[in-house]
Amino acid sequence: MTVYDLVAMGRVGVDLYPLQHGVTLDEVRTFEKFLGGSAANVTVAAARHGRRATLVSATADDAFGRFVHRELLQLGVDDAHVQTITAGPPTPVTFCEVFPPDHFPIWSYRYPIAPDLLITADSLPLQAIREARVYWSTVTGLSQEPSRAAHHAAWEERGRAPLTVLDLDYRPAFWSDPDEARRRVREAVGHATVAVGNIEECEVATGEADPQRAARALLAAGVELAVVTQGPGGVLAMTPSEQVRVGAFPVRVVNGLGAGDAFGGALVHGLLEGWDLERVLHFANVAGALVAGRLGCSTAMPTTAEVQALLSDVEVADGAM
Repeated sequence: MTVYDLVAMGRVGVDLYPLQHGVTLDEVRTFEKFLGGSAANVTVAAARHGRRATLVSATADDAFGRFVHRELLQLGVDDAHVQTITAGPPTPVTFCEVFPPDHFPIWSYRYPIAPDLLITADSLPLQAIREARVYWSTVTGLSQEPSRAAHHAAWEERGRAPLTVLDLDYRPAFWSDPDEARRRVREAVGHATVAVGNIEECEVATGEADPQRAARALLAAGVELAVVTQGPGGVLAMTPSEQVRVGAFPVRVVNGLGAGDAFGGALVHGLLEGWDLERVLHFANVAGALVAGRLGCSTAMPTTAEVQALLSDVEVADGAM
């Protein structure tokens, strides 16, 4: 049995990004196809830093499903735990509009359900989840059954082992009832040792719209590390004994959609390296900025060397890293 640095569970599919920017989808003429899905992107991001990563998810037995499996392997991710569902919905597709620097509407074709939400508890690679150095899941998987039960089975097997990460990746379109979303997300926080999200996602999880209060509420709910990303406002991380803020890394934004996933994969790498929290956040911030300056998400994930080349500038500026 392979012991993975990272086992991530959640969305996978195909992203179609327009090659004409600043126009709506009805005016777009051509698109480029990429591997997509938040959990999938995080595994790719971690793999770019040399981490042994696998994805727990599912596709349909269709052309896009075959593309997903091929791309995962080509990008360094073990696809052994990505199921192929032969009688079910198609592999999902997500379209995006690109209006830099801060407007990137998306349309996810996952209705009425997507294969990754059909994962069942009895299909999980429980040993891999239990033994992984990092287990990462997102709240999208709680939006429908049987995926919701599968996520809870995974957490039960994991037993809140260190570096059990909950990505507060709340997408309103995936939930039929916002109140249920808040209830399910807040319940899930208690299973994690690390929680990561932007301020809007943290508010869903805690009811707090202020970054510091949200981080404290996540700690009070049981996590050991709360990470609140704030876009141009940088990032705040808090443990029971430490609080760290770092500023955003400046970049000319092309497509902001993959930055959070790049941040996540780099966060995984930094935590596994045992770096101090400030260095981890600077590294993750630079990784996210690099992807924000590129069109794609999965294929845009930077290598450690690319991040380090820019991070050296931050280190010189700070003088203490």
